[in-house]
Amino acid sequence: MTAEAPASVDIAGLPLLRRGKVRDVYDLGDRLLIVASDRLSAFDVILPTPIPGKGKILTAAALFWFDLTKDVVANHLVTADYDQIVAALPAGVRLDRPWFDGRMMLVRKAKRVDVECVARAYLAGSGLKEYNAAGMVGGHNLPKGLVAASKLPEPIFTPATKADEGHDENITREQLAVQVGSQLSSQLEKLTLSVFKRASQHLDARGLILADTKFEFGYIDGELRLIDEILTPDSSRVWMKSDWTPGRTPDGFDKQFVRDWLEKSGWNKTAPGPELPADVVAGTLARYNDFLMKVTK
Repeated sequence: MTAEAPASVDIAGLPLLRRGKVRDVYDLGDRLLIVASDRLSAFDVILPTPIPGKGKILTAAALFWFDLTKDVVANHLVTADYDQIVAALPAGVRLDRPWFDGRMMLVRKAKRVDVECVARAYLAGSGLKEYNAAGMVGGHNLPKGLVAASKLPEPIFTPATKADEGHDENITREQLAVQVGSQLSSQLEKLTLSVFKRASQHLDARGLILADTKFEFGYIDGELRLIDEILTPDSSRVWMKSDWTPGRTPDGFDKQFVRDWLEKSGWNKTAPGPELPADVVAGTLARYNDFLMKVTK
């Protein structure tokens, strides 16, 4: 990390509510300021090398999807306009516009439902591992003989416990119903699959496959809303249709490029992570940019 390309910049005079793997969240009373940094995490470790501009790409993608899905389910966004955000901040708070403009979202504070709402249409990642071990994913019985990247008969809802640190843990819908109640569990499943369907249709028309993704929901004034980020390369597996062949997980626009390099580096997957070489940084940034261009065109 260099002074010319910081992974994140703190905001003096604002109370930091939470520093996640990628996002810094500041408390503004009934609202939150979410700032997407250029940090990159892999295997639950924040790597020391930032990906310059990554936070702006993530924010642009999230804003696009919030707008496209707002008629499916309301969300927590107030504004991402730099001047409007600055006007909402306490007097005396100063921001470096070149760095902050394009990576901030002012959102309404929500009572978060502590569940990762995952939808899957193809077999990959932890879903593939679970299927290979048990023949099912998230309690869903699936056909025999599926392989990596197999298309599922229909998209499925596979929730997971929400972990601020470490791995989320996959659970069944029945376990979710016990945890949050059957009515909310059913509502989360319906909304998750509805947003997934809208996004899949949009990507399909652009020659892309939405293999899986995760959403978060929270209550605002008693209404369940979509919160956090949605359908970014950090939260979704998106593949080119032309690259898809069952039996092999296609190269996508997510962090798999970095994970592959890390797997070969000899790193033991515990902190601290290794510095990323320039070609891996450039390759990662190119994939994020390509994702944004293809999704929003």
